[in-house]
Amino acid sequence: MSEKKGRLDEATRTETVGHEWDGIEELNTPLPRWWLWTFYACIAFSLGYCVVYPAWPMLTQATEGTFGWSSRGDLDKDLKVAAAARARTVAALADMPIEQLPAHPELMRAAVAGGAAAFRINCVQCHGAGAAGSKGFPNLNDDDWLWGGDLKAIETTLIHGIRQPGDEATRQSIMPNFGADGLLTPEQIGDVTSHVLTLSGKEKRSAASQRGAQLFADNCAVCHGPAGKGSRQFGAPDLTDAIWLDGAAREDVIAQIDRPHMGVMPAWGTRLDPVTIRMLAAYVHSLGGGEAFAAPGGAAPKETEAR
Repeated sequence: MSEKKGRLDEATRTETVGHEWDGIEELNTPLPRWWLWTFYACIAFSLGYCVVYPAWPMLTQATEGTFGWSSRGDLDKDLKVAAAARARTVAALADMPIEQLPAHPELMRAAVAGGAAAFRINCVQCHGAGAAGSKGFPNLNDDDWLWGGDLKAIETTLIHGIRQPGDEATRQSIMPNFGADGLLTPEQIGDVTSHVLTLSGKEKRSAASQRGAQLFADNCAVCHGPAGKGSRQFGAPDLTDAIWLDGAAREDVIAQIDRPHMGVMPAWGTRLDPVTIRMLAAYVHSLGGGEAFAAPGGAAPKETEAR
């Protein structure tokens, strides 16, 4: 490569830049005037932008700009608008008895949507993202309820929890440790297990189940009922269906009779505001197993379901 002063190219009448590579020279063609003016305009725009908008990073924040605009300020405005719209819904939910909520479809939809968001934050850890639960944690999609499945009952359960220490109104039920405390022998527990499994059709009747039937009547019927249908008064589950909270295998039933697993649900009344709890109740009720509200003196929902 050689360098020399630019010369005038005869073919194009344009001066070269003075460089040569193996006989190839580069023309010093001027930039189009429109491109230059566009370039200058971009420079002027960028300078103006740096003056009127946040642009130059400092130690703790960027320069504020003469317009006082910021993306955070825009977000705050949007949040205030959303909060104002939400405030109307929140006020309506706070003032309306939860039993009347189904009569207002638009408000019910808003409550379900808000409850779905609250559920993802507070409840999925135990009940799962789809509210299907797992062993020891109830499925909220079915229609088996231990304490009641209408909106008011669900709200009460959420407020006071289940076996929550320190809450006098918490849902409370205690099943005796029939084996651990020596109330029944291992053989008797096996017989009661056989009887319980016949109630849901998981085992055929046998001599063991017949012996277990008498033991069940003497020790279990007071809570679960003579037919094993359960009772919401005591939080006793229905033993005749196919829904088992702590497992349906024979060894699971034996373990539950021997030393029952007694789960605890937090009393959300001390953790969440009343409207959020009401929205959670609406969401859980909407999952598919929610029951109609039973007015005082009216027919109560069937007591044969358990959660």
